[in-house]
Amino acid sequence: MGSGTQSAQELSAQTDCIFCKIIAGDFNTDFVYQDDYVVAFDDISPQKPVHTLIVPRQHVVNLEDNPDPELLARLFSAASKVAAIKGVAGTGYRIVQNNGKGAGQTVFHLHVHLLGGDPFTENIV
Repeated sequence: MGSGTQSAQELSAQTDCIFCKIIAGDFNTDFVYQDDYVVAFDDISPQKPVHTLIVPRQHVVNLEDNPDPELLARLFSAASKVAAIKGVAGTGYRIVQNNGKGAGQTVFHLHVHLLGGDPFTENIV
């Protein structure tokens, strides 16, 4: 995944990115799950009893940044593992990815929200 070379702009984005800092260990964040490609940690402003963020270690802004399809597969594979760890597998959970400011993305590092722990009363689609 990735070319292995990064521009000064990409390195600057990583230096300023809160998720890159969390991944680097700057905040001693407890990871719910981690592997060589992704980390998962609980949201600081949960919208449901279970609200965990699953974030690639590689800095990718969002889907418009054309992430490697393998990376996207790893995010969703990790989501099913996190759902089991958090006790919502088999009970129903939602995975949300906000793409861009207009969709509510506030941290510009690709991530998915895993939400669950009580019933969803609204249908999104």
